[in-house]
Parts: sequence; structure tokens; C-alpha cells
Amino acid sequence: MNCMFSRKHFNATLAASSLVALLNLGLAGCKSVSQGDGAPPRAQVITVHDMNLITIDSKDLGKFQLVAAQKTVTASELSTTGAVFPDISREVPVISLANGRVVDIKARLDDNVKKGQLLLKVQSPDITNAFDTYLKALNDEQLANKAYLRSKDLFQHGAVSQAMLEQAKNTEDDAKADLTAAEDQLKTLGVDKVHPSSIVNVNAPITGVIVAQNVTNAAAAGVGLSGSATAFTIADLSRVWIVCDVYENDIPKLALGQEARIRLNAFPDRPLTGRITDIGPILDPSIRTAKVRVEVNNPGFLRLGMFATATFTSRTKETRATVPADAVLHLHDRDWVYVPAGGNQFRRTEVHAGQMLSGNRQEILSGLTPGQQVITNALLLETAGNQ
Repeated sequence: MNCMFSRKHFNATLAASSLVALLNLGLAGCKSVSQGDGAPPRAQVITVHDMNLITIDSKDLGKFQLVAAQKTVTASELSTTGAVFPDISREVPVISLANGRVVDIKARLDDNVKKGQLLLKVQSPDITNAFDTYLKALNDEQLANKAYLRSKDLFQHGAVSQAMLEQAKNTEDDAKADLTAAEDQLKTLGVDKVHPSSIVNVNAPITGVIVAQNVTNAAAAGVGLSGSATAFTIADLSRVWIVCDVYENDIPKLALGQEARIRLNAFPDRPLTGRITDIGPILDPSIRTAKVRVEVNNPGFLRLGMFATATFTSRTKETRATVPADAVLHLHDRDWVYVPAGGNQFRRTEVHAGQMLSGNRQEILSGLTPGQQVITNALLLETAGNQ
């Protein structure tokens, strides 16, 4: 009995120990899960100093002079992009009034031509018909003139009546009218009635550049055969247009006749001056811009399609701050000035710099107000702050 009790006691003790071990293992597993890698790490706060704030030793403050921004009243400027276009009032079509076939072309697209220069030759049956009409009208007029002179002489001798003389005179007048019309038709077609030919010469009506060509050798010419009488288009490029897009908010700043400074992308060192000749009455609904036309004299290097920048001076004036040029620091494609921040500290402040003014001063469009103090030499302070 004692042996059996002891074995039972031993088995119970062993079971209890195993249960305790399992419970401890479970608790350890739960603790490892709660503190495992899946838990987010504790946030760390890193203090970053203000990079735009510079502190100067008190004994060195005398090295950095302060100056108050001055006030200037200037007209604002508006810059916009555009392109070179021909003046449509200076574009002239070269017309072949005679229908026929092109037998020779003396010029081509992009050629510079002079007024009266031969451009092409057209062989036309219209010439034959027009000259035939002219010869018949000439013969009829000569015959009618002889009949009138005969009737006039007979009337003076009482051989014919007044009515017969008037009829002869009327016939003579009709014949002259037909002859005049036939001669004008030959002139219109470009035919010399003394030396007629079935070949018509088409000459340049103005001096300029051929900007369009609608014919080739052996092609049809004339509105009756080709569908268009225009063989070439010549543009006088001595004056051209710079057509710009201006946002609707900026339109009130512009006026007809206002001067514009033109700078070409291809020739930035050759500025030009023009004047506004038209402000478009219709806005582009997608980008809300209007077409503004600037007329410019062409010195000879302007080409159609060139990109340009037009700068206009606004009619209204604005008050802006000006500072010494050295007070502006150009850093990272931005403009900065240093203003006092209390004590021996200075804050770097971003500004929008404008044009250079006389006296080595620079206009500040925004970021600084007149009367506000700035460091006169921003680069010196920036260098001292980086040491």
C-alpha cells in the first residue's frame, strides 16, 4: 500500500510540474510576441536648426552693415512668348489668269524675287481665242470707220439722210468699243498685240519671298483648269508680326500703340522694338489667353516661325523696394536677402528680384517692403555663416 501511494504521489507531482512548465512556456511565448519585430519602433525626435538663421558673434556685428530698402515708383513689366508671322496685308498672290499648261518655272519656294521678275510661263489656248477676237474687232472697226466716213461725205453733199449718217456713226462707235474690249483682254492675259504668242509670261507683282508654291512643271494653271488661279504667294517680309499669347488678367495692362521689346531665342543679342497693332477680341477658352500682335521692322534676320519673347511696360505704376545690388544673394536659382532677426541673428529671406537700376541698385518685386533693413553684403554674411 505504501509503495502504491508513493507512486501515485510521484505521478501527481510530475503532472503538476509539467503543467507549471507548460504555463511558463506559454507566458514566455506571449511575451516574445508582444515584444517581437512586428511592433513599431519608438519614434525618435531629431532637432533641426533653422538653416535660414545665422548667428554672429557680438564682437563681429560691426563687420555687417545694415541699410534700409528705398522706395521707387516704376511701371511693372509683362513678358510673354510668341512667334514670327508674316503680315497678311503684305502677302500677294501670283495669279495666272490664262488657263493652260505650265511649260517653264523660273522660281521656286523660298526664293527672293524682285517686282516684275519672270516666275513662270503658261501655254494657253485662251490666248488664241483672245487674239482671234481682237483681229475680228480690229477688222470690224476699220470697216465701220470707212462706212462712217463715206456716209459723212455723202451727207455733206446731200446724198444721204441724217438718219443714215447717225446709223453709220453708231456702228462705228460699237466697233470701237468691241476693239477696246479685245485689246484690254489681251493686256489682262499679258499678250502683246503686236507680237502675239500662245505663251503667257507670269511676273512677280511685288518684291519679297515666295512663301507658297502651287504649281510644278507641266501642271495645269489658271482657275478654269487647276481650280485656283494662284500659282505662288509672295510675302513682303520687310515688316513682320510677332503674335503673342497674353492671359486675360494681363490684358488691361496693354494698349494699342504700346511699345514692346522683342528678344529672339535664336538671336538673344539682337533686341528689337515694335508696337502693338492689335489685341485679339476673342480668348482661347482652354488657356484663357488672347492673341496680341506686335508689328516689327525686319532687319533681315527674322524668319517666319521663330520663337520670341515680347516684354511690355505696363501703363500703371507700382511702388517697390530697391536695395544695393550686393544685398541680393543669388543662390540655388533664387534670390535672397538677410534681414535682422533680433539680437545678433539674421534671417535669410527669399525675394523676387527685378531689373537693375542706376547706382548699382536692384529692384525687388516682392518679399521686401520699402524701409525694411537688410545686410548690405549678403555674400559676406553667407560666407561667415558657413564657416
